[in-house]
Amino acid sequence: MSKSAVKKIQAIRGMNDLLPSDSPRWQFFEAKVRQLMLRYGFNEIRTPIVEQTALFARSIGEVTDIVEKEMYTFDDRNSESLTLRPEGTASCVRAAMEHGLLYNQTQRLWYQGPMFRYERPQKGRYRQFHQIGVEAFGFDGPDIDAEVILLSARLWKELGLMEHVTLELNSLGSSEARAAYRDTLVAYFEQHHDVLDEDSKRRLTSNPLRILDSKNPAMAEMLDAAPQLMDHLDVESREHFEQLTKMLEAAGIDYVINPRLVRGLDYYCRTVFEWTTTALGSQGTVCAGGRYDGLVEQLGGKPTPAVGFAMGIERLILLLDTLELIPQDALGGCDVYVLPMDDNATTAAITLAENLRGELPELQLQLHCGGGSFKSRIKKADKSTASMAILLGEDEIAQQSATLKFLRDDREQQRVPLAQLGSTLRELLAPGA
Repeated sequence: MSKSAVKKIQAIRGMNDLLPSDSPRWQFFEAKVRQLMLRYGFNEIRTPIVEQTALFARSIGEVTDIVEKEMYTFDDRNSESLTLRPEGTASCVRAAMEHGLLYNQTQRLWYQGPMFRYERPQKGRYRQFHQIGVEAFGFDGPDIDAEVILLSARLWKELGLMEHVTLELNSLGSSEARAAYRDTLVAYFEQHHDVLDEDSKRRLTSNPLRILDSKNPAMAEMLDAAPQLMDHLDVESREHFEQLTKMLEAAGIDYVINPRLVRGLDYYCRTVFEWTTTALGSQGTVCAGGRYDGLVEQLGGKPTPAVGFAMGIERLILLLDTLELIPQDALGGCDVYVLPMDDNATTAAITLAENLRGELPELQLQLHCGGGSFKSRIKKADKSTASMAILLGEDEIAQQSATLKFLRDDREQQRVPLAQLGSTLRELLAPGA
């Protein structure tokens, strides 16, 4: 078979490569998150990307879109049904239970990693996507709800996003109150059965609360007039929600109450929230979460109150790029390009580069490799984004010195003794120099 006849293998649709030009954006965002989690006392947990299918069917809900249509599920060689995780909370709960992390103690955990859902790929929504999530276990008061919301708000402030996002709140109440409301809602929808689209008619018997989340404009007027769950809350849930809103107001966090906010997963109760933006068109939710006090017990553990959220990294990177909020100095590149002027200087250049990396650990230094003419070497130095090149030739080696050539500024190049090169670079690369 000729080479031209060999079919090229491409990435699976909706599962994207992260190229070197993209990585600095992700590293910038992830570093912000990691620092913030440490400051708020949350510890990282890492779970497998493959779990038993039953974990998600029992936690997310068998009649949700995720379980019915979107999970990547397969049988392994032992005929055990396995699933690529579609979200992180269920895996986090499973791991915490399995390793005894919830036994007579509270936990503040966070995670990051890829999730998988089979859905139509579009900008900001992919089949392999990445999430950062926060989960807090063992706290039943509204203070922890406020804490995780304030953590997310702090991230928006530090990224420059606060004026571009809106906090939407609702309460789903207790399971008993929600069941009573469900009956009221079904009766209302049956009165307007002719207005419901096919998807909503299917949900009417399986998951009627999800109809409230419909984006179908033909149903908007009918949905706006639907009975509101907030009017059917139990006393404890109402008090919980009122205390939460007072805490947010005291912390200076603006919010809007969205009575149609129900979230797509079955395990939520009481507080639910979303951070939304209008800067990305239809992909408006950048972070979402709430309480899931019954999930641990549902998966076989002791009753454990819990609250958390997840944010999509792809969508947040897209938002930061759209608003041009990623600092230029976070986008990668290097500070210095070490350039042997000919092949005879290569060994000396390698030694110098290693010495500088040891003396200046913060220095981003790239060593020229691959030979070539002096002209081609200078061209590569220019393409490197370095602000200066260190030239080493026969004269420099003989005099134990190096020539500094400024690549971005109109300044005279200068000869510097090797013994002083580290301190000279430190001064030249200092902020404001």
